[in-house]
Amino acid sequence: MTRRPAAALEAYVLHRWDWSESSLIVELFTRTQGRVVVAAKGAKRPTSQLRPVLLPFQRILVSLGRTPADEAAEVHTLRGAEWAGGAPMLSGEALFRGFYANELLMKLLARQDPHEALFDHYAGTLPGLAGDDEDAAAALRAFELLLLRETGVLPDLSEVTLAASAVQPEGRYVLHPEAGVALAPARAPALSGSTLQALQAALTAGHLQALQAACRPPAAAVLRGQLRECLDYHLGRAVLRTRQVMQEVRRLTEPARR
Repeated sequence: MTRRPAAALEAYVLHRWDWSESSLIVELFTRTQGRVVVAAKGAKRPTSQLRPVLLPFQRILVSLGRTPADEAAEVHTLRGAEWAGGAPMLSGEALFRGFYANELLMKLLARQDPHEALFDHYAGTLPGLAGDDEDAAAALRAFELLLLRETGVLPDLSEVTLAASAVQPEGRYVLHPEAGVALAPARAPALSGSTLQALQAALTAGHLQALQAACRPPAAAVLRGQLRECLDYHLGRAVLRTRQVMQEVRRLTEPARR
């Protein structure tokens, strides 16, 4: 009995490694199967049709060689891939921002665990990474919030977690990795209750643009610090190499900017 080929999967390339002189191991973020690792045989050959397609930040359609019985396999065989359209390639600082988002996905999502809404938000986030510093920062903060929610570690931002009481618009709060939303100590950097309400409303509605808007100033700087603390806590000992590289590049280029 002849098996029917599997349907093509929407995907993005998160990372790729050399496997041999002619082949690659590729980590994909797919819409319906989550993170998937594939062996792209012959992808490094100059004549390979895969070579110009397996690029980061480009939506592609892929077909895998595994049968349904092999879905639990660690590495699938990539049978084909084609470009599915999308935004122009990222460059400059936007490239670092994109790789930062990719590294978060790789370190915080389990393999073969679908997150279809997050996939769509990732696709919607990429164009914002190419904007000015304020737009790009808002896009990253919104993506971090969505990722924390999708992994089940983000509390309801519209209520004080331990007290289970609604945040007040004029109140001052912090987002803590363990305690969730809590009252901010005096003089500590804080998020307003109205900001938290706006963030939660956008998360509940699945409205990416509204979420990005709520991540802009005046909340941007405080939100960045508190989300970094939450991410570092849930990453454990994992080190974000892209963050280190971005910080080093900024240190090297700062004199030139002055």
